Amino acid sequence: MDAKTIFKIYVFLSSGLFVGIILRFGVHLPQDLNDITLTCAMNSSPTTILVNVSGRFYEYSLKGEVRDSKGHDVPNVTFDPEVFFNILLPPIIFHAGYSLKRRHFFRNLGSILSYAFVGTVTSCFVTGLVMYGCVVFLKVIGQLGGDFFFTDCLFFGAIVSATDPVTVLAIFNELKVDVDLYALLFGESVLNDAVAIVLSSSIVAYQPEGDNRHTFDGSALLKSLGVFLGVFSGSFAMGAATGVMTALVTKFTKLRDFPLLETALFFLMSWSTFLLAEACGFTGVVAVLFCGITQAHYTYNNLSAESKSRSKQLFELLDFLAENFIFSYMGLTLFSFQHHVFNPLFIIGAFLAIFLGRAANIYPLSFLLNLGRKNKIASNFQHVMMFSGLRGAMTFALSIRDTATYARQMMFSTTLLIVFFTVWVCGGGTTPMLSLMHIRVGVDTDQDNSVSSTHVTAPDGMTQKSTKHESAWPFRLWYTFDHNYLKPFLTHSGPPLTSTLPACCGPIARCLTSSQAYEMPMACPPPPPARLGSLCSEAPVWFSPQMILQTP
Repeated sequence: MDAKTIFKIYVFLSSGLFVGIILRFGVHLPQDLNDITLTCAMNSSPTTILVNVSGRFYEYSLKGEVRDSKGHDVPNVTFDPEVFFNILLPPIIFHAGYSLKRRHFFRNLGSILSYAFVGTVTSCFVTGLVMYGCVVFLKVIGQLGGDFFFTDCLFFGAIVSATDPVTVLAIFNELKVDVDLYALLFGESVLNDAVAIVLSSSIVAYQPEGDNRHTFDGSALLKSLGVFLGVFSGSFAMGAATGVMTALVTKFTKLRDFPLLETALFFLMSWSTFLLAEACGFTGVVAVLFCGITQAHYTYNNLSAESKSRSKQLFELLDFLAENFIFSYMGLTLFSFQHHVFNPLFIIGAFLAIFLGRAANIYPLSFLLNLGRKNKIASNFQHVMMFSGLRGAMTFALSIRDTATYARQMMFSTTLLIVFFTVWVCGGGTTPMLSLMHIRVGVDTDQDNSVSSTHVTAPDGMTQKSTKHESAWPFRLWYTFDHNYLKPFLTHSGPPLTSTLPACCGPIARCLTSSQAYEMPMACPPPPPARLGSLCSEAPVWFSPQMILQTP
């Protein structure tokens, strides 16, 4: 990690720790309680309580104990975790998708999806199994003070399997590491956040029928799997649909003439994705992620120059503020949270579990992926991906969302230590690790590296780039379809639809093609699938209506 990033994160974490120490040990509120006190015996603390007062029902949320062991009131500086999850995380996740290097992302899409889906699920179960063995051992020696079930262990595995895209972006973007390593690690960290959110929700939804809700039940497992697939696919579809809708609005209206209104609408449409997904029972953070990717790929091309600059600065500012507030709040919570459960053996087991879970994610999958990749994932890349699996905002948010039971309190306290350790130790050691593994830094991410790209001479004498591992058929099919149909339909770029759609669709093509599409400089159309690797020259080709009519 570069010095600037280290300094920024350390300052905010340390400031939160300092304020937390002052509030915990230096400030005590006067003892003045006039509230009604209800006493009842419960095996575990409820998240909400419903009170019937003269036929009128009132619902109260659990905030925790209000007194410490000495009878003093402890200042309550925490706030509703849902506010944290629903207000602070969306700007961070949207900016991660909006700033994604799409060319390198889609070029390595198969590997990224494998790490994000198969790898995260594998890491979750490996971590959960190791933690369950640790919990059984703690029960045997009598060091466990409450109930801790296998589903709790799986939930812990799900939340700590989410790597931190914010920290990874800061490190690798500043250092400008090898483009393929950047794409693999950052793309995986962005997507596995979404997978971890839905996976943790699916584990919570695992409810076998009967009195014992923690036994294995095949029907409950299938139900959880259905919840996972339904929520993830629904959130993805909603995020992409909102991005497409925004692209159409910005293309077929005159919003470009009002840059301030254009920026405001762009921001509100992006934020409404989160609200709409939550209202429909999906996961808003996942929808916001794919909305950001769609907005950057399509809508951004339709914005005016002023709105492009303004929207980019706006999302960078929101991301910066939210990220630094989270780091400060992490430090504050370490001392202000009143129900920490620090179990040394559990903490040691957790660090061992996340190490084994990350290793089970990276090394076996890399071996299998290299069997089908022309551009192999080198062993030094795998070691850096293993080392850089940082935990941060998402892990913290998922753990603080529910701290009502003994198991969740222990998981939250342990998660805090894991986040501090990975950010400070692993983050601070990234630069030495890159040097030790001989990873190139200072690489222009807008260009291909020398390993993956070669240059050939075209018949006309011009130099052309040939990217070998872009010739995979999924990328080829997607690139051709997107270049010929989606981009011309949703943006002013790409070849006009009048040149790509069949002649029978001429009236529709002319209606959906804007006048700007005939005037903008475009890269040459993609070649046939068999020779997609030979990309066009650097010189732009200007399309005009006359040229299009003359095209065979």
